[in-house]
Amino acid sequence: MKLKRRKTSWEDAYQKELETFKDIGDVGEIWFGEESMRRVLRWMEKEKIPKNASILDIGTGNGAFLVELASHGFKNLTGIDYSPASVELARNVLQAEDLLDISVKEVDFLNCHGVLKGFDVCIDKGTFDAVSLNPDTTVDHKKLYVQALKGALTDGGLFSITSCNWTKDQLLKQFSEGFEFVLELPTPTFQFGGKTGSSVAALIFRRV
Repeated sequence: MKLKRRKTSWEDAYQKELETFKDIGDVGEIWFGEESMRRVLRWMEKEKIPKNASILDIGTGNGAFLVELASHGFKNLTGIDYSPASVELARNVLQAEDLLDISVKEVDFLNCHGVLKGFDVCIDKGTFDAVSLNPDTTVDHKKLYVQALKGALTDGGLFSITSCNWTKDQLLKQFSEGFEFVLELPTPTFQFGGKTGSSVAALIFRRV
């Protein structure tokens, strides 16, 4: 999992994926696999999220999840990433799928300063992991993330986060101010030493 890369490394990685997509049409890596997307989509359908809900994909990468959301009928979609190569890749992927009405923007979520607002649903699959693991800036980045998320969501808006670096209890603590816990989504479990655990946490919060 590519979670400790800095911006230049992300840019290099997405530039290679962009070149590969242009050559052979391969969209590249899907973080946490396709099941992670299906897990969130099942929750959205069970929650009866309106098809016209304003949805933000935080750290959209190659835009694969935007494609899945569109295939399930969601119409008001925005993806953001701070990597220019990622944004170009996502736009190419969406264009190939003839999804020209989906907005993809080059935005640093930690420093968006009110640019993002009014979203009914925000979705994160690994971005919080990536921005909060630099030992030199972990505390500041986590605070900036939470502030940006509060600004992006409407009152009562929903936030879906998938993480492989933070446990459920850690995420509950991190998003304790301004959010209420709604639901834990089922993820694969493992057994070791007579105990059951999970390598992935997937939680839903509501902006309050």
